[in-house]
Amino acid sequence: MRGSSAGARIHRALGERVALTLLFDTLITPVGTLSLEADQTGLTAIRFPGRAQHTPKSSVTHALLAEAKRELQAYFEGRLTAFSVPLNWRGTSFQDTVWRALMDIPYGETVSYGDIAKSIGRPKSARPVGGAVGRNPLPIMVPCHRVIGSDRSLTGFTGGIEIKVALLEQEGLHLQ
Repeated sequence: MRGSSAGARIHRALGERVALTLLFDTLITPVGTLSLEADQTGLTAIRFPGRAQHTPKSSVTHALLAEAKRELQAYFEGRLTAFSVPLNWRGTSFQDTVWRALMDIPYGETVSYGDIAKSIGRPKSARPVGGAVGRNPLPIMVPCHRVIGSDRSLTGFTGGIEIKVALLEQEGLHLQ
């Protein structure tokens, strides 16, 4: 299961109105307890400790969440470099483009916001790209932690810089 993250199936819901059941579960990891959210079509969010938006009364056993947990556990054990769980993010067209570009960043490598802007054909849009990266609802699987400043500095991260550093080190990178 090694290779590009691009193998993950993506279901994009822009303006669709479909009645879906929301599913929740948690996973204890080296970076803390992650909250996983999904619907029947895909994983919709991964939230770091202290960032959960919903407080489920109980976890739901569902094949999609079970697979997400297996893949994340394998990632943290160093056995998986690309994810295949179906993803179902909700965002603007621009965010969708940026998040798809994030999935092309190879495991163990970093790129700058400017690199992402160039890759999507908007070379002067590094700042808006940063905004879209910061709104990524599926960190780790859509690897926003692999985006750094053009000067190779570690910039903001939803889970905090400490978690960004831990994820990069998990992938064999040691940045100052």
